[in-house]
Amino acid sequence: MGNNVTDGEKPLSKLLQEIRRRIIRISISVIIVISICMTMSITIYNFGGYKIPILYPDSIHNISNQIISFMKDTLLPKSVVLIQVTPGQAFSAQIFVAIIMGLIVSLPIMFREILAFVVPALHSQERRVIKNIMFPAMILFVAGCFFSYCFVLPYTIEFLYKYGQSMDVASFFEITQFISFSMMLLLISGFSYQFPLLIWVLTKTKVVKPRFWRKNMRYIIIILVLFGAFITPDGSGVTMWFVIGPMLLLYIIGTLVVELRLGSSFSENTMIS
Repeated sequence: MGNNVTDGEKPLSKLLQEIRRRIIRISISVIIVISICMTMSITIYNFGGYKIPILYPDSIHNISNQIISFMKDTLLPKSVVLIQVTPGQAFSAQIFVAIIMGLIVSLPIMFREILAFVVPALHSQERRVIKNIMFPAMILFVAGCFFSYCFVLPYTIEFLYKYGQSMDVASFFEITQFISFSMMLLLISGFSYQFPLLIWVLTKTKVVKPRFWRKNMRYIIIILVLFGAFITPDGSGVTMWFVIGPMLLLYIIGTLVVELRLGSSFSENTMIS
C-alpha cells in the first residue's frame, strides 16, 4: 500500500520539479536583463566609420535611464514637462522599465520553456501548429509594440494634452505615471496583435469551424470593445479605440485567412464523413 502511494506521488513530484526548474530558468533570464538595465549603459563608438554600440558599467546613466530619456524626447509634446513629485520616483520608474524590459527580452525563453512543458501532452498535429506560430507570434508582438509607439502613444498623449493647452494650463506629467502608462500600452498592443494567431490555432486544431468567426462577428466585436475598455490604462476612451481599431482589422484579416486556407479542408472532411 505504501509502495502504491509512493508510485502515485512520484509522477506528481517530477511534474512539480520540472515546473520549478523551468520557472527558475525564466526567473534567471529576467533577473539578468533587469541587472543589465540597472547597472550598464550603452554608448556608440565610431570605429573606422562603423558605429558600434558598447556596453559599459554606469548605474546612474543606465539603460533604463536612457530608455526613459528616449521616450520623453520622442513621445511627450514640447510643452509638457516630465517631473517627479517625491524623492525616489525617478528610481522607481527606472526599476519598472528594467522589469518590463526583462519580461520582454525573456519572452523567447518563456515561450520555449512553456512549450517544452506543454508540447509532450499534445497530439502531433497540435505540436506542429504550436511550433509553427512561434516566429509569427514574435513578429506580431514587435509589430504591435512598434505601431503603438509610433502612432498610438504620441497621438493619444498629444490629444489629451491639447485640452490643457486650450485652457492655458501648464502641462506636467509625473514620471511614474508616464512610464507605467506608456509601457503598459506597449505590452497591451503587443499581445493584442496575437489575435490572428489565436483565430488560426483554434481553427487549425478544429476547436471551432472557419465560419464560426464570421457568424459570431457581432458578438466578438462587442467582446473586443469591452476588452479594450477594460485593458486600456486611461479612462478617456481615446486610447481604447486606438487599441480596438487594429484588433478589429486583425480579426477581419484572420477571419479571411482561415476561411481561405482552412475552409476547404473542413469541407473535404465533412464530405468524407
